[in-house]
Amino acid sequence: MTENEYAILLKDVSKVYKLYNKPKDRLFDAFGLLRGKRKPRPNHALDKVSLEIKKGETVGIIGTNGSGKSTILKIITGVLAETSGDVEINGRISALLELGAGFNQQYTGIENVYLNGTMMGFTDEEIEAKLPEILEFADIGDYVYQPVKTYSSGMFVRLAFAVAINIDPEILIVDEALSVGDVFFQAKCYAKFEEFKRKGKTIVFVSHDLSSIAKYCDRVYLLNKGKMLGNGSPKEMIDLYKRVLVGQYDEDGDGQDEASERSFNVGEDTLEYGTRQAFIEDAYITDEGGRRNSTIIKGTKFTIHLRVRFEDHIPGPIFAYSFKDAKGTEITGTNSMYEKAYTGCGEAGDVMDITFTQVMSLQGGNYLLSFGVTGFSGADFEVYHRLYDCLDVTVVSDKDTVGYYDMFSEVEVKKE
Repeated sequence: MTENEYAILLKDVSKVYKLYNKPKDRLFDAFGLLRGKRKPRPNHALDKVSLEIKKGETVGIIGTNGSGKSTILKIITGVLAETSGDVEINGRISALLELGAGFNQQYTGIENVYLNGTMMGFTDEEIEAKLPEILEFADIGDYVYQPVKTYSSGMFVRLAFAVAINIDPEILIVDEALSVGDVFFQAKCYAKFEEFKRKGKTIVFVSHDLSSIAKYCDRVYLLNKGKMLGNGSPKEMIDLYKRVLVGQYDEDGDGQDEASERSFNVGEDTLEYGTRQAFIEDAYITDEGGRRNSTIIKGTKFTIHLRVRFEDHIPGPIFAYSFKDAKGTEITGTNSMYEKAYTGCGEAGDVMDITFTQVMSLQGGNYLLSFGVTGFSGADFEVYHRLYDCLDVTVVSDKDTVGYYDMFSEVEVKKE
């Protein structure tokens, strides 16, 4: 590990807060006067977390609310001090942790630009040179001369992001800030992301938008309850995160039961889990001629088939599929509930055959299909069986358009 290689290094970092029974106990504890049951209880916001981020990487951090994502970012940026462990930062950081953090509500937008630039270590001359670029990116017009307390949340984030990203940091930290603002501003922000990546800047990105995590990140760290569950490719960590979300991750093992017998092969890259009260014993695709075929011509009809066996009484089961690209980005999908299809009840020993028929509008390329059987037990959401990346599908096309799918536009040109 050399300074030239890594932008951020954390080793066994912990952040422990004290929880008191009564507010006044905090004062007594400061003087060492608490005894017995009145002593504070430790709460580990982070528990011996380590991460290594190389210069030029775009790294995502994902996890449920309360997993420690914001805490780790605040330690990286120096807003919080770690309780124990080692933190090493190599490079100038610009951070968007909270909307308008560091902004003085009474100051105008211009004054806050200078204030934030000064806090990052820039001189007034350096900030002035960057000012036209910042104002053009923020695009809030004459509001820049008004106190920021009059701004909407969208104007706030526009100016905050414009300052953070145009001050030319070596390390950019972003925590959910891109979820604010209209679609045009978000597109502008992501274009800046791409520019940063091309320039070899380091980006640490925290978001609940898993599609953005999959699209922009080279690697992803997964946190849960203050502990690091792992790091790896976006696809691997997003699939693991989905297991955490439904409470089917076992920290003492992989949380994966033996697969029930089925007539199709599950590849080594397939992730599966669930209670197995119902399970998918077969899944395949047929083309418009009714033939089993994993190669589909764009613009033609195709059908996804699921065969589900029930081991228990399940009212209103929900059947689902989704397409991912090779990077793990979820492209499209649906389920029987979205489609308002009546599914009845499944009883032990029942077998249901489910079909989804549609026109293939995805661009030419290779995709992965995932399937699921879920439902509700009272008010609780239950996952009975999920199969991620179970089947590969090839879409053949002689005409690709922009983006993920084709609108099949009909073009008419008339000359008078």
